[in-house]
Amino acid sequence: MVGTNDLKLSEEFYDKLLETVGLKKIYIDDFCIGYSQQEDSDEVEFYITKPANGKPATFGNGTQISFLTDTRNQVEKFHTLGIEIGGTSEGMPGTRPEGASTYYSYIRDPFGNKICAYTNSEY
Repeated sequence: MVGTNDLKLSEEFYDKLLETVGLKKIYIDDFCIGYSQQEDSDEVEFYITKPANGKPATFGNGTQISFLTDTRNQVEKFHTLGIEIGGTSEGMPGTRPEGASTYYSYIRDPFGNKICAYTNSEY
């Protein structure tokens, strides 16, 4: 779950971005939006929400949301699209640590939340 101060802007951003990791929107109200695996539309796995306490949403320093993908191509698409639709890069796609097999990409959404896509696949 990540917080937002602009549910509509977040919806536009995440509807597109989360397709790259196999998630789709299945729930929306005036307070939050829920996303589920494309194959299983009954269980929400990720929420975007306005804070319940009515205060402004903020990102956590050191907090990160990570999505496991099947391929390096998905990680790269996630990063490229994330930047195109208003995010900022926090780390280009690549192995981490250098020479390891796990392949990561990091972006920040328009509200500063750090989002990662990664895979253990060599392809």
